[in-house]
Amino acid sequence: MNPVFFAGVGVTGVFLAALLLFERAGSRTGRMICKPIASLGFLLAAFGARAWASAYGQVVFAALVLCLAGDILLLWEAKASFLGGLVSFLLGHVLFGVAFVIAGVELTTAAIGFCALLVPGAITWRWLGPHVEREMKGPVLVYLVVITAMVALAASATRAGAGWTVIAGAALFYLSDLTVARDKFVHPGYVNKLWGWPVYYLAQLLLAASVSFPA
Repeated sequence: MNPVFFAGVGVTGVFLAALLLFERAGSRTGRMICKPIASLGFLLAAFGARAWASAYGQVVFAALVLCLAGDILLLWEAKASFLGGLVSFLLGHVLFGVAFVIAGVELTTAAIGFCALLVPGAITWRWLGPHVEREMKGPVLVYLVVITAMVALAASATRAGAGWTVIAGAALFYLSDLTVARDKFVHPGYVNKLWGWPVYYLAQLLLAASVSFPA
């Protein structure tokens, strides 16, 4: 890792802390400023980890760019903006899955992992589904399937020799998505962001770091 990576980590950490404070204070302006900068931090970290130097790193960087776009779109409350953010993150998860395949996966392990993860996925949908508006049920269900597949591929890639940051980042990303869903559909509140945002940004930084040692 070089100083640029740690600078990116620092940017994310500082602006995440500020973001949480502004969110607690109800400052929309503070949120609009701090969240995109916090997200730019994980792009800077990936650049510092030499994302351009491998096909894996390039795909991860593209996925992180989509996550940045999703973060910006979710700053607005409108349904169209939320749907745009959902699509951005969905495509980001797809690219992370592609990156894990590039890193190397065991297909049998991935299939077993996906089947095993369908259990918590089904539990999540049973909890979440009744709260989701009819026109959003399809997109949200597709999203849940995609993130489940992404985590299964991450687990398989890690078993095949990828760095631990791959599965750690993917699993934390999955958990952070649950807080977004809870905040949007079930029970809005600051507590969702208080632990959900730190988990999300840690996940992105771990995935950014993984480009240095994907396998």
